[in-house]
Amino acid sequence: MKKVIALLLAVLTVCSLAACAAKAPAEDQTDKDQTTENQTTEDQKPEEETVKIPDALTLLNEVWAKYAEEDKFSAAGGDYDEANMKDDAPGKVGLAKPEDVEYLLSFPQADVEKIDDAASLMHMMNANTFTCGALRVKNGDDAAKLAEDLRDAIQNKQWMCGFPDKLVIATLGNYVVSVYGDEELVNTFRDKLQAAYSDAAIAYDEMIGEGEFSDGEDTALEAPVA
Repeated sequence: MKKVIALLLAVLTVCSLAACAAKAPAEDQTDKDQTTENQTTEDQKPEEETVKIPDALTLLNEVWAKYAEEDKFSAAGGDYDEANMKDDAPGKVGLAKPEDVEYLLSFPQADVEKIDDAASLMHMMNANTFTCGALRVKNGDDAAKLAEDLRDAIQNKQWMCGFPDKLVIATLGNYVVSVYGDEELVNTFRDKLQAAYSDAAIAYDEMIGEGEFSDGEDTALEAPVA
């Protein structure tokens, strides 16, 4: 009888082991299905949306809106067209006359054909105290090169009515944003730009007229005829 019982126990043990072995793949499959489900859920999560900027004027308005009242100064925006002129706010800059774009924003005439929209904000009393421009580049791949061209143009410019302290140039998607003037005002704009658009990349942040760009001159540049 003991032998029979022992045999039965052995059979039950073997059957139990077989049952456990049979269940193992099922558990593995369940885990696999759960992993696949989790991965699918991850894949279906929406990507973070890139901030859409409809035009250069909107960009500058967003930055200007970040200023507290005590940080603002007497400013004007736009160009020589009355329809674009704005008091105490940024304004649109037309591109029909590349020479005007260059005079207002120090942006090279030869590069104007590579942009399709622009806006400006300047100190009302003296443009060399603060001049800011936002330029939308037709081909985003050109943004870095246009930023470099703009930086070189500002650094090599002959100035009148004072000498700006500093320049900052940033890229933001297919936009190039530049500012030069009084160091404190330039730094404030840089900080407000990055507060408004966290993905703004600072390409250049440097003093004007130092090192290879300094020629020791401070001469006048005649304004173009409107």
